[in-house]
Parts: sequence; structure tokens; C-alpha cells
Amino acid sequence: MDPLIERTLREAYGRLVAILAARSRDIMAAEDALQDALMAALEQWPREGTPRDPEAWLMTVAKRRLLDGHRRNALTQEIVANWPMASAAQDHAVTTPLSDDRLELMLLCSHPAIDRAMHAPLMLQTVLGLNAERIAAAFLVSPSTMSQRLVRAKQKVRDAGIRFELPDPSVLEERISSLLDAIYAAYGTAWEDLAAAGPGRYLHQEATLLCKAVLQRLPTHAEALGLLALMRYTEARDHARRDADGAYVPLSEQDVQRWDRDILMEAEATLRKAAAQGQLGRYQLEAAIQSAHVTARLTGRKDPEAILQLYEALVQFAPSIGALVAHAAAYAEVYGAEAGLQLLDQLEPERVRTYQAFHALRAELFLRLQRFTEARIAYSKAIGSSMDPAVRQFLQRRLGTVP
Repeated sequence: MDPLIERTLREAYGRLVAILAARSRDIMAAEDALQDALMAALEQWPREGTPRDPEAWLMTVAKRRLLDGHRRNALTQEIVANWPMASAAQDHAVTTPLSDDRLELMLLCSHPAIDRAMHAPLMLQTVLGLNAERIAAAFLVSPSTMSQRLVRAKQKVRDAGIRFELPDPSVLEERISSLLDAIYAAYGTAWEDLAAAGPGRYLHQEATLLCKAVLQRLPTHAEALGLLALMRYTEARDHARRDADGAYVPLSEQDVQRWDRDILMEAEATLRKAAAQGQLGRYQLEAAIQSAHVTARLTGRKDPEAILQLYEALVQFAPSIGALVAHAAAYAEVYGAEAGLQLLDQLEPERVRTYQAFHALRAELFLRLQRFTEARIAYSKAIGSSMDPAVRQFLQRRLGTVP
């Protein structure tokens, strides 16, 4: 794909789909129209030259395709008639970093009529443009399964006639959990290639923007503040996660001089504001864990018992596979490698089969216990489960240290 087209689509996908779907009330039709516009761009731009405003060009062509499709399918004239009335607002929204249309689209994806388990995946695809393969990796299911679920969810939106609209604050409050989960999943999906100047970095920035958009409407929401703090803690360490040669550097070995102290201070202030609301939740706990790790590295004073207590609280709020594995790691720091392995062995095999962090932790704990054959097997599984080349190389080096 032409780099300009790819960059334009990546940066504009959510906005364009949101604008198109808001008026058509059909996510799949909006995506199809945008795909048609992309194909037209691939044909015309090399021959006729790149338009001055590629995003506006794609919007114009996609809107025309969508209207043509409505007329062919004899859909309501009300939808077609609404286009001219909203044209000025739509044209402005194309160049707006975060329009209400995108928030509307996120809220639509979290409608009660849609399976709650599909709220976050549907937002990731429709608002941020992730494909089924990347979403499947984030939720530890097969790409084919995720693809089928996404199609069914979009059909539900269309067949149920769910409308795009900004609900009143009480409804936003009801659905905010799904919104935050999607933002967190987007950020996590981007995390492995966050140090690279590519799609991962863009996705990371979008996740931060979306979280701030939620806070514009609910400025004292404790969990939204907690999520923003969590993302800022990790962003502050961005430049330390790779060395000069691009090799992965784990937190315990990072050069703290490369951490961004201004962002860390912002994260701390945001976490304090969240805690002041008196409504503890998952994202505040995750941010507090990050704060504890940062404090330990900056001061040299470790407090593994305090970190374990935070993880024990976290798994009560959100027993995700990531939280359970991290809890096992914290448990091992306090009670020893054997105790950590016992916790890992209690996890459902299917949930961790392709989870890189699970196998990497097992390898480290086996290594501490001098169970070298099991350590080599676990490292090999971790290498095979990693999507990040730098992390794979790091794990390969660790495997090379096993006697």
C-alpha cells in the first residue's frame, strides 16, 4: 500500500467510519464505503496525483459510495436527506482530532443490546481501525473467532436499529467501563511496538486522546483518571524501553535518567486526583502498581510486600490473565519461586497457552530453581508467543544463559 494512503487511513479511519456510520446507522456499510474509497485512491492517486487533502478526498468518495448503496438498497430517504444538512459539520469533523462522532461511535459499540464481551473489541475495530488479528491477540482468541464475533456484533447494531446519539451523563456513566476497557486494550495492543515510530505509537496516542475525551465529559471520574495516570506512567518510560541498538530493556534494567520526569509528575498528580474521589477501581490500582515500581527504581528502596498487596486487590477487581500472571510474579518475589509457580499452575491452560508473559515468568522461576530443562522449554514457548522482535531477541538471550 502507498505509504501516504496507509498513513492517512491509519490516522483517519476512526473519524471517517464514525462520521459515515453516524448518518447511515450501519457500521458495516460505512466500513465497506471507506474500503471502496481506499480502492479508488489506489487506482487514481498514482495516475492523477495525490489530492491536497487526502482525508477529505476519502471522505467525499466514501460518502458518495454510501449514498449510492442506500439508494440501491431502497433504504429510508430520511437517511439520504440528512446528509446535506450535516455536510458542514462533517467536513469540519474530518480535521478535528477527536469529534463527538467518535465518542458517539464508542457509546454505540457499548450499547446494552450488544454482548458486553464484544464492546471493547468492536470499539477497537470501528473507532481505531484495528484488524481482527490484532484484536484477537489482545483478547487471546483466534483471529477467525474474533472476526465472526465482530461481524455478528455489527449486524446486531444494524438489525436492532441502534441510533447514534450522545446520551445523557447517567448513560455515559453506565457505559464508561466498556469505554475504558477498550481504551486500555488499545493501549496494550500498542505497547509492544510503542518504542517504534509506527502504527503502535499512533495507537498509543489515540488511546490517550480518547481517555482525555472521556474526562472532558466526566472530569472527576476516578477510573478514567486512574487509566490516564496508568498510561502516563508507562509513557514516561518510553525512551528507556530500548537501548541505542533497539534492544528491549526490562524495567529492572532501564536507565532511569532516560525517564521523562515531567510526565511522571503528571501521572502522580493524576493518580492523586483519582484517589481523592474515594472510589477505588482497577485502573487506579494498576497505576498505583506502576507508581510503586517507579518509586522503587528512583529511590532504590523496594517494597515487594506493598506491591503484592496492590496486586491482590487488583485481581479482586479484575482477574484478567495479565493481572493473574503479574500477581504470581509479585507473589514469587515475597514467598519464593516455587510459590509463584504454584499460582501459575492454577491458571486455566487454554487461557495462557499463547500468553507470552506467562511462559516468560515460568522460565524465570524455573531458572531460579535451577530446573534448567523446564526453563529452556518455557523460554522457547515465550519466544514463540511474542509478537515483538526485540522481546523475542531478549528472550533468546535469556535462553542462551540457561546451563
